[in-house]
Amino acid sequence: MSSERTYHHGDLRRAVLSAALDVIRAEGPSAVRLRDLARRAGVSHAAPAHHFKDRTGLLTAIAAEGYELLAHALSEAPNLRERGVAYVRFALGHPAHFQVMFQPELHRGDDPGLLAAKERASAELRAGITTLDSVPEPRTAGIAAWSLAHGFATLLLTHNLDEPVGDRDPADSFRSLADLLFAPGAVQVPGV
Repeated sequence: MSSERTYHHGDLRRAVLSAALDVIRAEGPSAVRLRDLARRAGVSHAAPAHHFKDRTGLLTAIAAEGYELLAHALSEAPNLRERGVAYVRFALGHPAHFQVMFQPELHRGDDPGLLAAKERASAELRAGITTLDSVPEPRTAGIAAWSLAHGFATLLLTHNLDEPVGDRDPADSFRSLADLLFAPGAVQVPGV
C-alpha cells in the first residue's frame, strides 16, 4: 500500500517543494529534513530522494525556482525603481525562497539549472540600470540598486522596519528611498 502511494502521488516533486517552503517559512532552512517532508506528503521516506537526491538538492531546487520567480517579477517592471519594488514584493511574497537563494552554503552553486536561473535574474536586474538617464558607473549603480532593494527587503522580513515604515505600503517606502538615491542629479560621483 505505501509503495502504491509513493508512485501514485501525483506531483510529488511539487508536494515536497511546497512542504519544504512551509517548513522554511515557519522554522528556517535548517529545519528541512527529507524524512519529515515525505511524511507530510504522505509518501515513503525514500520518495523525495527520487527527485532531489538529498537535502542540498532540494534546497538547490528551491533556490533555482526562486531565481526564476524573481526574474519573472523583475521582467515586468518598466524601470529601475519599479524593479526594486518588484524585488521587495518578491521577497515579501516568497520569504522562504528568498532565505535560501542568498545562502550559497545551502545549495549546489555549480548546478546548471541554478546557474541559468541566477543569470536570468541578474540580467533583469542589470537591465534596470539601462533605464537611467545617465550613469557614469553602471556596475556601481547596479550594486547600489541591488543593495538598496535587498537590504530593504531583508530589513522588512526581519521586522526591523516595522516602526519606521508603519502602516505605509512598503512599495511606496521603497520608491521614496530609491528616489533619494537615483533621481536625476541625486548621485554625485567624485571627480565627475
